[in-house]
Amino acid sequence: MRTGKLQDEQSAMERAERAARFSLAHAAPILSARRRFYITQIMVLLILSGVCLAALLAAPLAIRIALFVLFSVFTLWRLLAAASALSPPAPDAPASTGWQGELPIYTILCPLYREANMVEAIAGRLRRLDYPANKLDLKIVLEADDADTLNAAKKIEWPAQAEIIVVPAGTPRTKPKALNYALTFARGQFVTIYDAEDAPDPRQLRAALDAFAAGGEDMGCVQAPLLIDGDGGGWISSQFAAEYAVQFLTLMPFLARLGAPLMLGGTSNHFRASALSAAGAWDPFNVTEDADIGYRLARDGWRLGAITPPTWEEAPARLWPWLRQRTRWIKGHIQTWLVLMRDPPATMRELGASGFFAMQIMLGGSIVSAFAHGPIFAALAYALVSPTFNLSAVDWSLALAGYATAAYSVTTASVVLRDRRIALAALTMPLYWPLSTIAALMAALDLAIRPHYWAKTEHGLSTRSSNPA
Repeated sequence: MRTGKLQDEQSAMERAERAARFSLAHAAPILSARRRFYITQIMVLLILSGVCLAALLAAPLAIRIALFVLFSVFTLWRLLAAASALSPPAPDAPASTGWQGELPIYTILCPLYREANMVEAIAGRLRRLDYPANKLDLKIVLEADDADTLNAAKKIEWPAQAEIIVVPAGTPRTKPKALNYALTFARGQFVTIYDAEDAPDPRQLRAALDAFAAGGEDMGCVQAPLLIDGDGGGWISSQFAAEYAVQFLTLMPFLARLGAPLMLGGTSNHFRASALSAAGAWDPFNVTEDADIGYRLARDGWRLGAITPPTWEEAPARLWPWLRQRTRWIKGHIQTWLVLMRDPPATMRELGASGFFAMQIMLGGSIVSAFAHGPIFAALAYALVSPTFNLSAVDWSLALAGYATAAYSVTTASVVLRDRRIALAALTMPLYWPLSTIAALMAALDLAIRPHYWAKTEHGLSTRSSNPA
């Protein structure tokens, strides 16, 4: 009997591991990034490239006008988002719209990989959550071949109801694959993710439940703001902190108010478990599974919202870790955009025209701007020093408008966050932006030769991230 039980358990683990890797790709291959391009996409991209090149040679003024219009739309979008962040807050919802009755079981997935130095810190923060211990379903998700983290995790006194889930080795070696595997064993009606370096506001779970109750049964996910701990040190981390503040304090609340799809953050997104399951969970072949699952939920008709209790994270403090992380992000955004554009009419029908437009601005715009920042900076710098290379007044006006909009967005975020250090980052932002072009070029190469490679971000560099208090 004992042998039979072990065999059944082994068989169940093997099924869970296969499902974690291939469930979405087999059930809905058009929604999975396992395949990079469809032949029709390659043909369309080649045709569009040819048309743009021909137009650039034959009618450069038309191209400049088109770029002016696109830039103006993108600038106006960010201005509206920043302005809305300063509008008077809505009155507090009456208590009757919050979560009523018994609290549900809440699953927390905590994926750790090569982070033995972080287990004590995350265990301490999980203990601080304002939620009944007997209602928490904690899954500490570890990789089978990560001996150091496994050994460290076994020595820690985790909160009650915590369970260590060991993910079998296998490709792709990605965070979404590990999350899918752990989700098999989840018991909660709601699910969230906390990374090793996360310091979530203890009130966050209850705030998420209130948002689900107020939002109704079609609210599939709510995102908490991710804010950057400023003591990681250095110019890179201060610029990163400004980016995050704009993203999560101006753009994301603006999109949520509009009912538009959200590019979710990699952590502190709170899911209705039924919505997550119906959507096929995470795509293990997409290296920005957070952005992908947000759009996939929206395509299925689920609404996405935003809450205010934040999670503090740390930023890469040095250039190389920043480049590795940003390369993965841009590669994943390209993967996500390619998946969404495999059947544009279907995507527009499922997201709605306004949602499709918002996706192109947020996701497509982030990709285009990453590739464009470097050449634009080089052209402007060369025009300043070269007596023969001249840019028009329109070109300089666009550049100044773009900088002014970004500075306004950062300043607005600093007001919302009440942190003047964020506003100071606006002074040197133009020097930071071209770095994204280096990452974009690395991402394009990475997509060609190793599309599903997950570049691990080093954690535990700031005092907040390594401190359990």
